[in-house]
Parts: sequence; structure tokens; C-alpha cells
Amino acid sequence: MSCPQVCSGATLQCSFGAAPCVLNVLPVNRVMAGGMPAATIMDHIPLVNIATFGTCMSIANPMVAAATAAALGVLTPMPCIPATAAPWIPGGAPTVLLGSMPALDANSMLMCNWAGMIKIGMPGQVQMLIP
Repeated sequence: MSCPQVCSGATLQCSFGAAPCVLNVLPVNRVMAGGMPAATIMDHIPLVNIATFGTCMSIANPMVAAATAAALGVLTPMPCIPATAAPWIPGGAPTVLLGSMPALDANSMLMCNWAGMIKIGMPGQVQMLIP
């Protein structure tokens, strides 16, 4: 069974984020999926490819830890600034290369340095049937 190709406009959700965000894929590989730039496992750059998830609720995030300590131990969410240093895992679709990198498929996950796990909600491919 095949897994959908992820492209720009895919929705993402972080396990410690308050809101979903949209994946932004720059059209550097010039490969389109459903009319949008197709993603690779290297599309993980914070604030370029991965937008903010609203607020972060991970105590591993230094800003959340400091705010929580200042609030005498009451968990205090702070603005999300994704810290995604490594590519998507488990490696996308290794047999489909876009610009020498594996294509990103909908089963991939991305780890945030602050312990969050980012998953793909909707891969971004939308087919329109015109009668």
C-alpha cells in the first residue's frame, strides 16, 4: 500500500503545540505534487518550512521551564519556536528521490528538540474531479 506524497500546504501537529500549522516547501526541486511543491525529508527548517504551533507546553523548552518556575510550578505555555534540527524520520520514501533526497511521505515524523513529535495530519495533496 502506498503512502501519499507530502507537499506544500500539508497540515502538521506537534504533540506539545497548541495549534496545527502548515508546511511550507520552497520550490527548489521543481517537482510538483497536486499542483504544490513536493517535500523531501530535508524540509525541516524551523520558521522556513515548519511554522509555529501557537504555544508550546513542553517543560523541556527552556522558555516554558522558566515561565513555569516563575509561576511557582504552574505549567505556563510560551510562544512556540520550533527546534527541528534533524530531518524527518524514518526517512520518507527512499526509492523516490527529489533533488537527490528522499521524498517526504505521510508516515514520516519530525522530532523537536523540546521533546515534541510532529506528525502530518493532511499531506497536502488534494485531487479535484471536474465533470
